[in-house]
Amino acid sequence: MDGLLTPLTSTSNASDWGLTEHVQDLGSVKQCQSQVPTSVSSLDEALQILQSNPSYDEFLSVLVYLDSGATRDGSFNIKIPGPKAAQLINTLVGTSIPDFWNIIDDGHSHGTSKKSKNVKALMIRCLTSVTGLGALVAQLRSLITLSKTGNHQGRNSEAFQLLAELLTIMTNIIGQKDFFTSMWADVHDLLVKATQRIILWKEFISFVAASRILSTAAEAEKVIKEANKSIGNDYWIANGNEYSKWIGQNVGNMAKNLQKEDVEAWTALARLLSRSFSLGYTDLIVERVYIGLLSDGGNPQWRLKALLSRLMGYDQRKFLSSILRIIPKRHLKSSSALNDSLTWREDSKAIGAAAALLNAIVDELPPLRDELGSWLTSNAGGGVGEDINIRRVVVTSLSRDEVRLQDILEKSMQHFGDKLYIKHTPVLHQEVTAQILLLAAGYVHRSCPMYLFTLARSTTHLSGISNRLSASSLRARFLGMVVGVAISELIDKPDKRMAFSMNEMDNPEARWYRSLTSVKDEVGSLKDLALPAEMSLVPVTRIADGLSPFRASKANRSKDSGRVSGPKTLAQASGTKIISIEEIGDDNEAMEDEFIPYEKPDSDEEDEDEDPTLVQRNKPTAPVYVRDLIAGLRDLENYDRHRLALSTSSSLIRRKATFGTEVADHAEDLASLLVGLNDKFEMENFERMRLQGMIAILVAQPSIIAPWFAKTFFDGDFSMSQRASILSTLGMGARELAGHKGEDGDMTGASALAENVFPSKMLPENLHKVYAVQTSPVDALAKRLERTMIEPMALEAADKLSGPNALKVRTFSARMEIEKKRKKPIANVLAKMVAQSFIFPLTGRWWTHLQAYGNTNVHFSPFLLTTYLKTLSIILHASGASTLSLPQMTSEFWDLLLSLRSHPANDPAVVEALLFALLTLLEINEDKRRLAQEQSKELLETQEWVEQVFGKLRGGDEEGERSRMLAASVLMKIREVVEKYQRLLLGDMVDL
Repeated sequence: MDGLLTPLTSTSNASDWGLTEHVQDLGSVKQCQSQVPTSVSSLDEALQILQSNPSYDEFLSVLVYLDSGATRDGSFNIKIPGPKAAQLINTLVGTSIPDFWNIIDDGHSHGTSKKSKNVKALMIRCLTSVTGLGALVAQLRSLITLSKTGNHQGRNSEAFQLLAELLTIMTNIIGQKDFFTSMWADVHDLLVKATQRIILWKEFISFVAASRILSTAAEAEKVIKEANKSIGNDYWIANGNEYSKWIGQNVGNMAKNLQKEDVEAWTALARLLSRSFSLGYTDLIVERVYIGLLSDGGNPQWRLKALLSRLMGYDQRKFLSSILRIIPKRHLKSSSALNDSLTWREDSKAIGAAAALLNAIVDELPPLRDELGSWLTSNAGGGVGEDINIRRVVVTSLSRDEVRLQDILEKSMQHFGDKLYIKHTPVLHQEVTAQILLLAAGYVHRSCPMYLFTLARSTTHLSGISNRLSASSLRARFLGMVVGVAISELIDKPDKRMAFSMNEMDNPEARWYRSLTSVKDEVGSLKDLALPAEMSLVPVTRIADGLSPFRASKANRSKDSGRVSGPKTLAQASGTKIISIEEIGDDNEAMEDEFIPYEKPDSDEEDEDEDPTLVQRNKPTAPVYVRDLIAGLRDLENYDRHRLALSTSSSLIRRKATFGTEVADHAEDLASLLVGLNDKFEMENFERMRLQGMIAILVAQPSIIAPWFAKTFFDGDFSMSQRASILSTLGMGARELAGHKGEDGDMTGASALAENVFPSKMLPENLHKVYAVQTSPVDALAKRLERTMIEPMALEAADKLSGPNALKVRTFSARMEIEKKRKKPIANVLAKMVAQSFIFPLTGRWWTHLQAYGNTNVHFSPFLLTTYLKTLSIILHASGASTLSLPQMTSEFWDLLLSLRSHPANDPAVVEALLFALLTLLEINEDKRRLAQEQSKELLETQEWVEQVFGKLRGGDEEGERSRMLAASVLMKIREVVEKYQRLLLGDMVDL
């Protein structure tokens, strides 16, 4: 009877097999070969056996024959592409894998589990070729198509299982850190003609570096998870980040094994690296490449040069741009504090090591050195938004080239003093230009002081400083003063130096800028470059289990909570063992009658579960220190601890904000954790608790966290909802700093709802959560501000229509009633930092990303663009009309709004956000004369555009009516200014 039964399917956990055991344990494979008698004598016989439903022993004999043919000299090798090899490999993939892959561990193997792994290693070795990769990809494609059809449920279930098996095989084939090296060795050794090697290598590149494997694996994994999450695992070859890291690691390992004279191999490797940049993960690939070379020690410079010199110019510049983005993230510390010049010496070693890395890349490649100079002097360059340390690294790298550094100084000085640059360039860019100018001036003064003296006396510098001092922006004037004073200190005698008797010139920021001319970094050694601890160069076999999706049930949460030990008892803490407890009697037993014991409760909440294993007695306690809070937020396996940490994060951060430096030291860590937190357990009010924590850390450290949030919004790898939560945090946090916390408590969950809805108008609580429209805090606040700004105009218009003032009855109110209605003044902390910490980082990075990526990046999506514009409007409104930097903020924000006039033609939501932002600008600028004098061009252009929008808008729906109302309000505000200051506007336009 046993011979009549044939197993159809069998499941096994493929993740238990190690990659090293499959491919690298060649001794065990040879032992397996010696134990199986080889009865196959020809290729035709092997193909016939595979196509005729072979037994396990016959299948194993074919594998041994094919594998031995690949390791000995002969006329046939399965790794060489050809008709016979293609037929054999297609049969293995299409027939043998479904039949034998999952039953090798059964009784057919006639051996131990180790031997079965060796048999699987034989199959993987037979498929490790370009032809094998092509067959696997083709089979995956066909199975994906089959699994998407709605017919034949049985076939679909088998297709899902086969997809998981093929992904496992593909993972084990390519998941080696020296996979590229072994594949190139096969191509080079097995093919004699160079033309054949080039063609086969290009085919290999199309699989591994042109996303054929990545896209196919990702689609297959998606199909499997949608069908049945219990099948298969999370495969790293389906994850773009992990796959790109694997490519970079393999490129670095192959570069370490190549000889300098092997020109063909270097060319092949450069071609593969160039093609891999098209995957869209350039930074991850470049990071693994150069860190892999540096981790080997020795002298990696010549290997970097050998690789980069064979790349095309465009790819060389892309490689250098990635290096400039990676260096500040991986190898430099932030120096955001504006302290004395002594701080420059603390990180000079790290600066020198990073400069050595740049020199190793750009030396002997003049185009890349030119690219470094252009990076410093271009409008979008200089590392806008990054710390000054990256600019120190680039200037130090170019410090030995005096001519190039002098050219950089002269170009920076021209940009810095240009009138159009001062008026229209974001302040963030102007600050970067000032820093580069002062750094370069210090190096030029030490190498060629006469050149700096001549340049400082030139028209370029003198007119530039004059343009700065005559600018309307306070920030522009401040930068002009510090640059003028710093250069004067270098070239003039003490009694003839430029000086300004102003308080701004004695603050820490002014001293910090003036100290930039004394920065003297030198190119160091690559050995001093601090490599990240997490960049361990080990074979990547699979994604860790922690990355797989997890949805905890009540039992799982309780069990996971039980794994965390509760607080130790006194006996456990002291280490003493309690032998016995003696009861000490008391003579005054009569006094015990005076104390009435409490009654025993009817039920214990802890014992509600019928299963005693689910009862959790050792519940975690609320975190007391910030380090405990961070640990709780990172603990994604313990539901109770994680929820408790999230729910208490806001109160703990606010309590610790003014007590010690605990919050300041961990501010960025907390913000990063809260922004990237996912609702793994589907908690109730998860988004609200997370938003409260983010607002708390922003209010605690606004000067640090607000710019960090702006940088994270543009540069961070987060979803659209997480980016929207960053904008909500900036808007609501700015309102709280401005003193409006009580008004916005209902939006952030900090207080109860202001209005109680009548119960009959609400669904039951469980259904209300499902069907209620969830409005973001930014949208809700924008609607409230919109009503606040429009209601006075509507009341004024109604008052005019009611008749002349002479016929109206005026009511005189008592003085006490007026005093009751008057709002008490509140301290606006936001006004002091709104420009440098909120507005300028957001607008400056906007222009940087627009110049770098155009209007196709994710920030131009209607959802994010609408939220972004409303957030800027809310922050500007919260700063108040008396903010000193309001003119510069108005100029930058208005330029940004006018640049979006042609974009939202077909998107009503963006049009509404633009109109709301314009209305906020006109409302917050109470000095209308200054608007007419300094923003006349923007005022008239806005009027023309809004008139066109108002003419195109059609009412009938709520959204259209609201947009028309906003457009009418903006037109009324603009026309009031135009009619009152018409002569001033006309004179300004005539001058233009």
